[in-house]
Amino acid sequence: MLNTNNKVPFGQKVAFGIGMLANQMFPAAMGIFMVVLVQDLGFPGWMWGVIFFLPRIFDSITDPIMGFISDNTKSKWGRRRQYVLIGAIIMGISFSILWQLHRENGVDYNFTYFIIWSFVFYLGLTIFSVPYVAMGYEMSDDFHERTNIMAVAQWIGQWAWVIAPWFWVIMYDQGWFESADVATRTIAVWVGVICMVFAMVPAVFIKSKSTINEDYAPLNVKNIGSSFNGIIDGFKEAFKNKPFRKLCVATFLVYNAFNTVAAFTFFIVVYYLFNGNAAAAGVWPTLFGSIGALATTFLVIPIVTRMSKVMGKKSAFLVSQSISIVGYVLLWFLFIPGKPFMFIFALPFFAFGIGSLFTLMMSMTADVIDLDELNTGLRREGVFGAIYWWMVKFGFAIAGLLSGLILSTIGFNADATLQSEGAITGLRIFYSGLPILGTFIAILVMRGYDMSEVRALEIREELDKRKKERVSDS
Repeated sequence: MLNTNNKVPFGQKVAFGIGMLANQMFPAAMGIFMVVLVQDLGFPGWMWGVIFFLPRIFDSITDPIMGFISDNTKSKWGRRRQYVLIGAIIMGISFSILWQLHRENGVDYNFTYFIIWSFVFYLGLTIFSVPYVAMGYEMSDDFHERTNIMAVAQWIGQWAWVIAPWFWVIMYDQGWFESADVATRTIAVWVGVICMVFAMVPAVFIKSKSTINEDYAPLNVKNIGSSFNGIIDGFKEAFKNKPFRKLCVATFLVYNAFNTVAAFTFFIVVYYLFNGNAAAAGVWPTLFGSIGALATTFLVIPIVTRMSKVMGKKSAFLVSQSISIVGYVLLWFLFIPGKPFMFIFALPFFAFGIGSLFTLMMSMTADVIDLDELNTGLRREGVFGAIYWWMVKFGFAIAGLLSGLILSTIGFNADATLQSEGAITGLRIFYSGLPILGTFIAILVMRGYDMSEVRALEIREELDKRKKERVSDS
């Protein structure tokens, strides 16, 4: 439940952050391993797109349902912890099984196997992530402490993106494994088990109070119809909240424009910088992801957290996203065959885009949840968290579909050692151009965001006043 103290103990922030490490390691590893489907197992572009698309559509449908369930759970453990624990177990086991793909089984069998286990994994992700994110929203009611909580969580979570790119080195080094698909089967088990343990940490260590006596909507089978109506109503009401709507749209644009082209990094480095020789590319695809994540961890998050306190969350968002556009422009010029080290100079600018996004947006979402409580009298962290991440995941599904479509459109051939000049140029145009377009539109959307610190404090004071009145009346 909502912590009305200004400061959250650092240990609680770390416990929440360890959950974020699991929450980010799974998609980070997924993004690395997905290359193997095309590069080593022979999946055509359309299959890659479908694999990205269908499970995430399923995920985006189950998220709002899970948000409603979590918000209305009566339990001595509170509303969130038990789901985080159950979801962690399902995620860890299913992720390990998901990647047990064998080349000799053929593309069609592997495609079907992967789709089925993807649905199981994403069900576990929903059960874990929706209540987990809601935990973060309700840890504090202080405007700046919310940013501090998310900054600590994102700082810890970013290590997933530092570590995961090194899987490429292990996967394509025959001193470790005979082939990348064999490596993926082994590494996936380690990732699944370790991240399952990390994901359990918030359930074990983050405090919550009993909700047995709370007046929540019923969750029994008899009332499932009214519960579903509650989900639809909550969705509609949340999108009536104009600041929240802007946060969702801006996140959708920035995050999913990036994710549409993120997997192209490997292809650009291998086929453009190293003429199709994956062995010669060595650690350079890894260094791109790892150095970018280190820049986020040690540069972007501290700077953006400070910017948020000095100039406000909205201005910090506008400035950081503008810096990222500079990074995408530089990447067009600094991907230079024969000089792969040059792209490193673009990474600190590039990192401001995704690196600042969730630190600021999750903090701002907590602020607009207060506005919703002012208007409705309800605390609905689960519903708002589910809807926010529904936008992210639905967009991610579209991004995956677009990735496959782009690869097919530009004539990228996974079986070819060398790619045509048109395919390489197409990859580079989309790689820089699409994120620049998405980020620019997001900046235009957020210019009208009006939840300032002054407004947030006014809302908080009114909510505290109402709470005192309820206590005195009782």
